[in-house]
Amino acid sequence: MERSHQSGVPRQIRIGSTVVPVTVVLLILLPFALAQQNRPAPPVRDPHSAGYVAAKDLPDGTLPPADADGNFILGPTHTPAPESADSTLPNGTVIEFTMLSSDSRIFPGIGRDANTFGTPDPKDPAKLIVTTSRAAPYTRKVTVYVPKRYAAGSVAPFMVGADGPDRLLFTALDRMIAQGRLPAMIAISIGNGGGDAQGSERGLEYDTMSGAYAEFVETEVLPRVEAEAHVKLTRDPEGRATTGGSSGGSCALIMAWYHPELYRRVLAYSGTFVNQQWPHDPRTPHGAWEFHEHLIPETPVKPIRIWMEVGDRDFLNPNVMRDNMHDWVVANENMARVLATRGYHYQFVFARNAGHVDHAVRQQTLPEALEYVWQGYKSPAAPK
Repeated sequence: MERSHQSGVPRQIRIGSTVVPVTVVLLILLPFALAQQNRPAPPVRDPHSAGYVAAKDLPDGTLPPADADGNFILGPTHTPAPESADSTLPNGTVIEFTMLSSDSRIFPGIGRDANTFGTPDPKDPAKLIVTTSRAAPYTRKVTVYVPKRYAAGSVAPFMVGADGPDRLLFTALDRMIAQGRLPAMIAISIGNGGGDAQGSERGLEYDTMSGAYAEFVETEVLPRVEAEAHVKLTRDPEGRATTGGSSGGSCALIMAWYHPELYRRVLAYSGTFVNQQWPHDPRTPHGAWEFHEHLIPETPVKPIRIWMEVGDRDFLNPNVMRDNMHDWVVANENMARVLATRGYHYQFVFARNAGHVDHAVRQQTLPEALEYVWQGYKSPAAPK
C-alpha cells in the first residue's frame, strides 16, 4: 500500500497483484455505503394505529388460546415456552441428506452477482429490473425429524419448513408429540438454494406466485424423504402443513394457496406478503402483496387454516423500491383484515418489542402456534 508522505493517508490499495487508486475504490463502495445509510431502522409500530385491525391486548407474558381465531397483541416480554427452551431431542431422531441443483428439473439453479440488487423500472416503480442474475449451481440440505412415536410402516402427517434446518421446530415437536398434544408427525426442513430476494435462487423459490415450489417439494423432495428416513408420508392435505419465516412465510402460504389439494395448514412468522416476486408476472404484478390486495378478497374461500405473526419493529422498505408495498407490518395487518372478512380460520399475533422473525417471539409462541395450526386433525390408525 502506498501512502501520502504528508498525511499518511493511502493513495493506492493493492488488491492481489493489482494496485488500485483509493478514489476508484471509494467510487465503487460509495453507493453501497449510501444505501446502508438510507436504510434506517424500522420505526416501532403501534398495533392500535389507524387502519390496523382491532386486536385483543393480552397481559404481558401470556398467549392467545390455541383454539381462538382472531387478532391478538402480546409482549413486550418474550419468555421461551418450556417446550422450546432446550434443543435436545430425547424423543426423536434427525436424518439429513443433500440435494444438488443438477438433479432438479424445476429449480436447476440461478444466482445474482455479489453486491448487486436491481433497478426500479422508471415506468413502473413496482417492477424491479435485475440484469445480474444468471444460471448458478447450488447444494441444499434437507433435514428430517422423525418422532419416537412414529410407527414403522404407518402413514404420517408432516410439516414442510423453509430455510432449514429449523432446530426450534424439531425441539417443540419433540416435546409436544411426546406429551400427546400433537400427532406423531414428520418435520421436513428444507434448505434454500441460496441468496435472497429478486434474482436469487431463494427468491425464485419462495417469492414466486405459483405452484412451482410445492411441485418441487412434491415430486423431488418428498420421495427422497421417504427413501432416506424410511417413513411414509400422508397424501391427505389435512395432514400436511407448511411453515417458514420472512419469504419462507409467504412461501408457506403460496404452497397452500396454489395447491390446497396438497396443503391446508400454514404457520408464518413475519410473512413477506409484499412486492418481491421476480421475474415480473403480469398475472400477479405485485407479488405476494396480491394476496391481500386481490387474491384473497376476490377468490372463493379455500380450505386453509393459517397462524401468522409480525413484530412491531418488522421490516419497512429494506431496498431501493419505493412502491408503498414493502412494509411488512402493513402487509400482515392487511392479511388479517381480508382473512377475517372472508371468514378464514386464522390467528394473527402482533408482537411488541420484536423484530423480523424474532427468535425470542418464536421461542415463546411456536408451541401455541403449532396447536392452533393442527387443531381438528385426527391421525389415522396405525397399521396392526
